[in-house]
Amino acid sequence: MSYFHDKTVIVTGGAGFLGRYVVNRLSKAECKRIVTPRSSEFNLTKETDIVRLYETAKADIVIHLAASVGGIGANQDNPGSFFYNNAVMGLQLINQARQMGIEKFVTVGTICCYPKNIAVPYKEEDLWEGYPDEITGYYGIAKKILSVQSAAYRKEYGYNSIFLMPTNLYGPNDNFDDDSSHVIPALIKRFAQAKHNDMPSVVCWGTGEASREFLYADDCAEGILLATELYNSSEPVNIGTGVEVTIKALTEKIKDIMGYKGSIVWDSTKPEGQKRRYMDVSKAEQYFGYKAKTDIDEGLKETISWYMMHTDGN
Repeated sequence: MSYFHDKTVIVTGGAGFLGRYVVNRLSKAECKRIVTPRSSEFNLTKETDIVRLYETAKADIVIHLAASVGGIGANQDNPGSFFYNNAVMGLQLINQARQMGIEKFVTVGTICCYPKNIAVPYKEEDLWEGYPDEITGYYGIAKKILSVQSAAYRKEYGYNSIFLMPTNLYGPNDNFDDDSSHVIPALIKRFAQAKHNDMPSVVCWGTGEASREFLYADDCAEGILLATELYNSSEPVNIGTGVEVTIKALTEKIKDIMGYKGSIVWDSTKPEGQKRRYMDVSKAEQYFGYKAKTDIDEGLKETISWYMMHTDGN
């Protein structure tokens, strides 16, 4: 019998990119009731709306995915709102969950919590070894605060909250918006437009030498549910693949899968963030048996196929 079969679970951000995968996996796990609050009805930066949500839902578990988030450009343009919205949402959601007797709180943080100048792969014990990357640091610090809250509330109140740090996500149904998309959907859209319009080249930000780690969103959802069921400590845990890929290699993969025949031009005047970024994922496997299943080539093919099916290729 599924752990979730008799649970009511609130999934904040349940209508978002990762949220849909989490909700789908909860449904497959025969979760008794899944509540996905919409921003039009509940403003999660307002305490009164959080209290109303909790009183209405009578949940056993909260999985907190809702976030103000975006790519490098969005982080540059919205540092204040990204910091405030993410910090206030999380702080109040956890505080009210404890006060109202909700059994467990799962905070989904981000790899952006990590300091800029630490060795790779990132290990959880290095989380406080410095300040995050300047571009994404406002968002990262806002999420990082919630790991402190989790530990503090467990120590003083015995409250069961956990803190997970996924790496960069991608997959079908990703955000392809020009102003807020992350690197993989942004590249897919750029190559699709270039191919559709017979453009001779595609311009990409930076040098391509920076590296990242990418996790298929459905794999991430699996990790979140395993941790929700099996993990009961406030020690932060990485959720990723442990596999590093350069942006240049990623770009070539997308170009090849999409069959684009033009050239790639790198604009080194544009920012590219940290030089290297990927995680040590051994604790997730040790603590709750999680290991990502989808490799980057398979995941890109699925994501590109979804994009081409759901757009006019432009």
